[in-house]
Amino acid sequence: MGDGATSGLTVIGQDYPPDVIGAIPFLCDGIAPVGTLTAAAYGAAPGSGTRIGVLRHSFVARSTMYSTRAELSTVSTSEPEATSPHPEVDAALTDLAEGEKTWADLSLTDRRTLLDKVHDLTVQHAADWVDAAVAIKGLDPKSPLVGEEWMSGPYPLATGTAALSASLAKLDAGTSPLDGATFGTAPGGRTTVKALPLNIFDKLLLSGFSADVWLQPGIDRATAQRDAGLAQRDPSRTQGVGVVLGAGNITSIAPLDTLYELIAHNRVVALKLNPVTDRLLPVLTRVLEPLISIGAVRLLTGGADVGTYLVHHDLVDHVHMTGSALTHDAIVFGTGEDGARRKAANDPLLGKAISSELGGVSPTIVLPGEWSRADIKFQAEHIATQRLHNGGYNCVASQAVVVSSEWKQRDEFVAALKEALDTAPERTAYYPGSDSRVADAIASFPTAARLGVNGGRVLVTDLEPGAYTPLLQTEYFAPVLGVIDLPHGGAEFAAHAADLVNADFVGTLGINIVAAPQTIREMGAEFDSLLESLRYGTIAVNAWTGVGYLTATATWGAFPGHTLNDVQSGIGVVHNALLIDRPERTVVRGPFRPSPRSILNREMSISPKPPWFVTNRTAATTGRLLTGFAGAPSWTRLPAIFASALRG
Repeated sequence: MGDGATSGLTVIGQDYPPDVIGAIPFLCDGIAPVGTLTAAAYGAAPGSGTRIGVLRHSFVARSTMYSTRAELSTVSTSEPEATSPHPEVDAALTDLAEGEKTWADLSLTDRRTLLDKVHDLTVQHAADWVDAAVAIKGLDPKSPLVGEEWMSGPYPLATGTAALSASLAKLDAGTSPLDGATFGTAPGGRTTVKALPLNIFDKLLLSGFSADVWLQPGIDRATAQRDAGLAQRDPSRTQGVGVVLGAGNITSIAPLDTLYELIAHNRVVALKLNPVTDRLLPVLTRVLEPLISIGAVRLLTGGADVGTYLVHHDLVDHVHMTGSALTHDAIVFGTGEDGARRKAANDPLLGKAISSELGGVSPTIVLPGEWSRADIKFQAEHIATQRLHNGGYNCVASQAVVVSSEWKQRDEFVAALKEALDTAPERTAYYPGSDSRVADAIASFPTAARLGVNGGRVLVTDLEPGAYTPLLQTEYFAPVLGVIDLPHGGAEFAAHAADLVNADFVGTLGINIVAAPQTIREMGAEFDSLLESLRYGTIAVNAWTGVGYLTATATWGAFPGHTLNDVQSGIGVVHNALLIDRPERTVVRGPFRPSPRSILNREMSISPKPPWFVTNRTAATTGRLLTGFAGAPSWTRLPAIFASALRG
């Protein structure tokens, strides 16, 4: 490490002069590359020109997320910068400061019109969007896996804009976005709001799936209806300029977060794309053009230096980010010893509010029961999908499967899970650092099975108690999955599993539960108590939490209660197109079996294998058709969707 006389960069013992600092890759958000480190990337407030950093960069397993370790020490620069290092950022923020005035003057009707235009443009440019995503991720354009890009790209933005527009229409009519909503109750006297299904098309296209938003304790129906609408209840009262730091994995995250800032919080938005997704800039510029043209949105690209300059800019009032807890802490508290001191004292360096979605280690609890061979095979593919969707680069990917060691079918299930992981379609490990993170997992668990054609998938099994700690504390953000055995059966196993995931797993973004309907019925109220006990922002029962992400009217985010200096999976929610105030969690439910076995077993579902399964053979066609349907729902579009889905 350098001292006050040193001006350069140290990367694992290598010294670099200042003029080559910008050439060294830097994984700023811990798992998503955000460009290269420059002398201005970390230090004092923009424009001071008085600090640069000495960086030590290595992959380490931390008790928060799998990430890079960045330690910077302060050294002097010869003289301050005479001009702005990023005039494009200054210009964008100046535009937004003016655009805020325009946005404040727009009526709810005008805002609906803009959302409707974005909706139409999303579908119009959906194919270009998917083509760009396919290129980013190195997919074969003819692969069924292209369906992931339809379903996690333009599709959720199309459904999200439509749902937000519907909420604004109710506000414009003088009613609540929850007018006509279906309310219910949950354990602990909580009030719930139905988020799925909301109409006949939902019931047909997602048969057997449901989603309910649980409100925080003490919020009754009348309060929920009164407060729904958030900042759009007073649209002329804007909240300044917000920054959205976009994710580099799922391509709809950045535009969806932008819309939530704009609508739910009434802030105009500077969206900085993650460099992994820079290919999307032309498409997103066209899709968001109605908002760009009035100065409500600006798109920016660049590396860590741009991001740091942006979030600390005087014209910025709020920051929202998707990434890792370490990146969050670097933004909020700074880095190195000073950052650690500030975090310990909860003394933020960032002089503005920040919200976040930060991922974590997501568990899947398998409740023991009597399953058929077909059940075991289907659920093995289901859990393999929870890990391998998008190549394993999801903030809510399942990383640890908790099973009962006393389950008679435990070995058969684990064998099926191993086969599902091994035989799932191969794909490029496109996300930077993936191979290193897989290697780190293998180093931690040398007896793990290496699966797939090139051994790039890891399954960790048969661990002694306590030996799996790295699996619970390290978000690998790669195709790494572990199986954790706990004793007991039935409700006793469920209680022990809940204690484990609540106490020992990093993060609270999402959890999956797989259980046969008969098991759920036998547990009765104890199953409801299990759901209540789980401190997660999305709980999926016989579904993947990704369904919650895809449901525009559901909430998406960490369980409430995290703080700046113990942020876990983040603070706040996004999506939430019903504009619900004070949500606690979303509970998603799905069918245990696909059709026709669901019907034969008296489950109320006609859904075949879901299109998001990595083993779905027609996912690309189904995803494209569903996106078209989201653009213009019509009975005439259903036959083609059903025909494709049934062949999956």
